[in-house]
Amino acid sequence: MQIVSQISRAMATGELAVGEKLPPIRELANDLVLNPNTVARAYGVLDQQGLVVTKAGAGTFVADPSLRRAHSGQVDALAQRADSVIAQGINLGMTVEDVEGLLQGRLKHFTKTSKEEPPA
Repeated sequence: MQIVSQISRAMATGELAVGEKLPPIRELANDLVLNPNTVARAYGVLDQQGLVVTKAGAGTFVADPSLRRAHSGQVDALAQRADSVIAQGINLGMTVEDVEGLLQGRLKHFTKTSKEEPPA
């Protein structure tokens, strides 16, 4: 799940661009000192989630977000996670505005990373 999480995050922040090829399974397994089956399972999860596309003989590539379809189950799971974050914030004594600001700040972090332009 760590591989799935890290690749998903890299995609969300723009570190991995649409169409970019992921490392081959064996190469990534060697780099991370993991069994290739572990990496293959992670790539399978990413494929099932529609985040990557695997082309036989060519490799695994970051899928175009405009072609991804969020299933209602995925949206429900995301809403539950958001509810959990909100509840944790309130339980820590944060105000609704504090939680809102935290979430907006994190969203800006992701969009800033993916929209950064090279210095002139």
